[in-house]
Amino acid sequence: MILDSFGKPIKTSGMRPIKDEIAVASIRDKYSTYPSNGLTPEKLARILKEADSGDIYRQMELFEEIEEKDLHLMSVMGTRKNAVLGCDYEVISYSDDALDQEIAKFIGDALYNLEDFDDALMTLLDAIGKGFAVTEIMWGIENGQVVPNELKWRHQKKFRYDDLDNLRLITDINMYPGLELPENKFIVHRYKARSGYNSRAGVFRTCVWMYLFKNYTIKDWVAFSEVYGMPIRIGKYEPSASEDEKETLINAILQIGSDAAAIIPESTKIEFVQAMKTDGDIYESLAKFCNAEISKAILGQTQTSEVAASGSLASSKVHETVRQDILEADCKALSKRIQSQLIRPMVLYNYGQAYLKRLPVFKFACEKPEDQEKSSKVYQALSNMGLPIATQHVYERFGIPKPEDGDEILKPQVQAQPAVSSNTLALKAQSNRFTPSQQSIEHLADCAFKEGIPIIETMIAPILKVVAEAENLEALKEKLLNVYPEIDTQRLEDLTAKAMFVADLYGRWSADG
Repeated sequence: MILDSFGKPIKTSGMRPIKDEIAVASIRDKYSTYPSNGLTPEKLARILKEADSGDIYRQMELFEEIEEKDLHLMSVMGTRKNAVLGCDYEVISYSDDALDQEIAKFIGDALYNLEDFDDALMTLLDAIGKGFAVTEIMWGIENGQVVPNELKWRHQKKFRYDDLDNLRLITDINMYPGLELPENKFIVHRYKARSGYNSRAGVFRTCVWMYLFKNYTIKDWVAFSEVYGMPIRIGKYEPSASEDEKETLINAILQIGSDAAAIIPESTKIEFVQAMKTDGDIYESLAKFCNAEISKAILGQTQTSEVAASGSLASSKVHETVRQDILEADCKALSKRIQSQLIRPMVLYNYGQAYLKRLPVFKFACEKPEDQEKSSKVYQALSNMGLPIATQHVYERFGIPKPEDGDEILKPQVQAQPAVSSNTLALKAQSNRFTPSQQSIEHLADCAFKEGIPIIETMIAPILKVVAEAENLEALKEKLLNVYPEIDTQRLEDLTAKAMFVADLYGRWSADG
C-alpha cells in the first residue's frame, strides 16, 4: 500500500495517473543545517559515513553549499550542464506507421507546451554532482488526454536509501524507513561516476575533499595577506610621557588605520614599517591544484576551463574531444531517463499497454559538427573516380532540400575563356596536318589506349570496391594500403613495354628512310 505525506492510502491503477502531490514541501526543506560551517576532515568523514548508511540528509546539504560557495566548482559544473541544455532535442517516432507518428507528435507537443521542461532538465542534470536528482510529475487531464502539467523539483534531502539501496521518500510522519516511490509519479535521474552504492555515486563525493583543502588554503591565504599585506604602525613616546599621552598615541594609531587621520602631541612619534617582501605563491599554487583536480573530475580535463601559462587555445581545442565524449554520455543517459520515466507513462495512460514496446525516442542532437567542406571534397573525388553516388543521398548528407517543380535552380557560374592568340591558332592548325609517320604513331597510341582500358578497369576494380565499402576516410586509408599489394600491374606493364618497343623500332625505320 502506498501512503501520501499525510499517511493516507493512495488508490492507484496501472492505467490511471496519480494526480495528488506526494512529496509535499515541508518547513525542513527550506532551511539548512549548514554542515559546511566549521568543516574539518573529521566532520566531513562523519557526514560521508552517514550517507553510506543511507542517511544522505547532511551530505546533500553539504553538496548544495559547496556548489554555492566554490565559484570554480559552480563554473565547471555549469559548463557541463549547459553543454547538454545547449543541444536541441527531438521526439522521433518508433516507425513510419501513421499511429506511431501520431504518438510522437502528441509527445512532442506535450513537452513543448510544458513551460518548465528546460528547468526540469537542469534539475535532473543535478544528478551529475549529487548522484541522483528527482522531479515529481503533476499529472492533469486536457482534452481527454493525460499530460504532465508541471515537473516539480524535489530536494535530494527529502529522500534516503534503505538497507537494499532503494530510494525512499521521507515525510514528516514517516522519517524512517520512508515511503516507497509510486510508479509513474517521479522522474529519478541517476548518475554513476563510478560503480558502487548509489549514495557514493556523485562527482561531488570526490570534489568535496578538494573543496575542503582549498577552503583551508583560502583562509590561510587571507590571514597571510592581512598580516603581511598591511604596513605596521608603530608609535613611540618619551620615557617621561604620562598615561594620558600614551592613551592619546594608541588612539591616534587606531584612527590612522580606520580614518586615515589623527592628531597627536608634538612629543610623540608614529612610524610606518613596510611589510616584508613576501608573497603567497604557495597558497595560490595549492588553490590552483585543487581547482585543476575539480576540473578533471567534472570535465575530464583542465585545458578548456583554464589555459595555463605554458598552454594555448590550440591545446584547449584538442582537449575538447574528451568533453565531447562526456557530453554524449550525459545526453544519452538523460534521454533514456526521459523516455522511460516520462514518455512511457504518457503512452501508457493515453494509448494503452500494447504500445509500450513502440515508444517514441527522445534524442539530443549532441553530435560534433562535421566539416562539410572536407566531406564535399571527398564526394567530388569519389565522383571523379567513377563511383556512382545517388543524388538523394547527397541532399540528405549535406542537409540540402531537394528542389521541387517550379523552384529556381542555381547554375554554376561560367568562367570566361581566355583569349586565344594568333600563334596558338597557328600551332593548332599545324597540328592537324600530321605527316604519315606522325599519323602512324598516333594510331599506335590509340590502339594501345583502347587495349589498355579493360586492363585499367580490372586494376581499379578492387579500389572502387574498397571506396564503396569504407565508412570514413580513416577506414578508407587503411583499406587502400591493404589492397594495394593485391593489384596486378603486370598486364599493363607488358602492354606499355610493347608499345614503346614498337614505337622505337618505327622511329628508327623512319629515320633510316
